[in-house]
Amino acid sequence: MELQQSPAASAGSPPAHRRSLIVALVIGLVIGGGGVGAVWVLRDDSSGGVDPTAAGPVADARAACHALDGFDESKYAIEGPEGDIALNRWGAAGALSAAAAAGDARYKLLAQAIRRSQDRHAQAFQINDEVKKELAEARRICEGL
Repeated sequence: MELQQSPAASAGSPPAHRRSLIVALVIGLVIGGGGVGAVWVLRDDSSGGVDPTAAGPVADARAACHALDGFDESKYAIEGPEGDIALNRWGAAGALSAAAAAGDARYKLLAQAIRRSQDRHAQAFQINDEVKKELAEARRICEGL
């Protein structure tokens, strides 16, 4: 038995599954490009000069401080977006300060202060005075950078 091709297929057009793949690729590129464009438009350049394209320990330490600056511990326990933002900024500050300290020992005290704040929170399951003390120390270190 011989399969017959439709006139469109025999005229050199790609098969249907290939057209679907191409359409999906184009849609993905448009959405991705729109996302990047939205980030550029919504980015707040007035917040202190953290260059998102910079790399290295200095940039990591500054980004950690920027994330810590945006961390509002009073919103940490709130359910929903405000709590999620607080949780992620605190986590980002910890990860970025650890990266900075790994690249340059000058940032070890910053990383230790943020890590201690997170460890104290893990022990108490709340933002208590000990956690606030460590956060204040980390913020003090950030002011000196």
